[in-house]
Amino acid sequence: MANNEIILEMKNITKRFPGVLALDNVSLKAYKGEIHALCGENGAGKSTLMKILSGSYPASSYEGEIYVENQLQHFQTPKDSEEAGIEMIYQEISMHLDLTVAENIFIGNWPKKKNGIIAWDIMREEAKKYLNTLGVDIDPDSILRRLSASQQQLVAIARALSKKPKILVLDEPTSPLTNKESEKLFDVLKVLKESGIACILITHKMEEIFQNADRVTVLRDGKSVSSYLLSETNEKQIISDMVGREFDNFYPKEKVKIDEVIMEVKNLSVPHPSVPNRKIIDNISISLRKGEILGIAGLVGSGRSEMVNAIYGKQPKSSGDIFINGKKVIIKNPKDAIKNGMALITEDRKKDGIISDMSILENITLPSLKEVSKFGFIKKKKEKEISNFHFEKLKIKAPSINKMVGQLSGGNQQKVILARWMERKPKIFIMDEPTRGIDVGAKYEIYKIMMNLVKEGSSIIMISSELPELMSIADRIAVIADQQIKGILNADEFSQEKIMELASL
Repeated sequence: MANNEIILEMKNITKRFPGVLALDNVSLKAYKGEIHALCGENGAGKSTLMKILSGSYPASSYEGEIYVENQLQHFQTPKDSEEAGIEMIYQEISMHLDLTVAENIFIGNWPKKKNGIIAWDIMREEAKKYLNTLGVDIDPDSILRRLSASQQQLVAIARALSKKPKILVLDEPTSPLTNKESEKLFDVLKVLKESGIACILITHKMEEIFQNADRVTVLRDGKSVSSYLLSETNEKQIISDMVGREFDNFYPKEKVKIDEVIMEVKNLSVPHPSVPNRKIIDNISISLRKGEILGIAGLVGSGRSEMVNAIYGKQPKSSGDIFINGKKVIIKNPKDAIKNGMALITEDRKKDGIISDMSILENITLPSLKEVSKFGFIKKKKEKEISNFHFEKLKIKAPSINKMVGQLSGGNQQKVILARWMERKPKIFIMDEPTRGIDVGAKYEIYKIMMNLVKEGSSIIMISSELPELMSIADRIAVIADQQIKGILNADEFSQEKIMELASL
């Protein structure tokens, strides 16, 4: 840390909603020139605490005190919080998609000439300066809607920096970023540290915390349970504090008999989704065995998702044959894949996984409507039995199966998607980033579900960008780069260095 001067102190914060104690006497101290990680499972109170700090919940709505540079604050609006030097970068990007990058960076503070006309040239020049600080080459005149999610996130960070904050709060800032962009972001945060800015980092990624943070505070069930210097703790301690119990092994890998080849993909080629006359996957062959978890590694953009989507019929392929139990099958669409005993858990559960405004019950039975209906009418009793069975088996945390899925945490949403497919008893599960954006306790439960699936005879293809997770759960790892499989590693050959070396070929 740059010094030991406290820049932010939140004391004894208590926040109540009808029937819920969301925060119970929570305290947090952040120092000038430090990166302070805030950890906790989904529902632990992190977002509520930050909404109080941002002024989204006015001072009259909670108990406790907030001090910025030893000055007692009474934030009634987000503008009050900004004026005190606090900037928030939220996980869900909240900007004006049809304005330019420069207009978004200086929204509400557009530079003007003496005659009151907007100084467009100055605004573009200043926008470029903040984008250069982040090491990104984005045209300030680009319409935001045309940028990727990761580029939009970087613009949001540039906007926050333009306001010269004293305290910068980042909520899962790397979730839409590539590895390279994430590294650049943390390089920028380290520069901000040196200038005395305090960064509060909310993240589920332990690797990010231990590589970049100076201090960590852990919330559990609305209470602050611990705070450590990173040099004085370890990952096991933090996870234990978060979930309220100790893990002997965070990755519950078990020995499972791996049997004959259940699926074989031969000479698969997939056209690039956005570049004409180019392939993103070229002549790949791969096999999957019964009871196996086959990991798929590769850099963002390497074609991992495109490969599995093409196998599943969700994306067109230009060539390739698929064999299941030695028999050639024709898969032109997901319906064909489902008929052949396959299930896909997609990378973006909110976009094409869950249906937010439907209940847990309705989401679970969605692919099984034929089984729970007769003469076009749904058999409510049967539908309820199926949903309750998976609700209890997967320990979905919700008051009942009638809860809207959009109101659940990420981990519980993922369990609902898994329950939906488990009801159909597929033999091949394709899981694309199954634990992305999920807290550590829910991750452990997802891993347990995966182990139970392979013990029951299913097989899993698993894409993950988190190499420790992939190496701990998979039996083999296929590494994709430059349209090809560059190598397939057995468990005794796993190392991050080897995987990254193959991924960079």
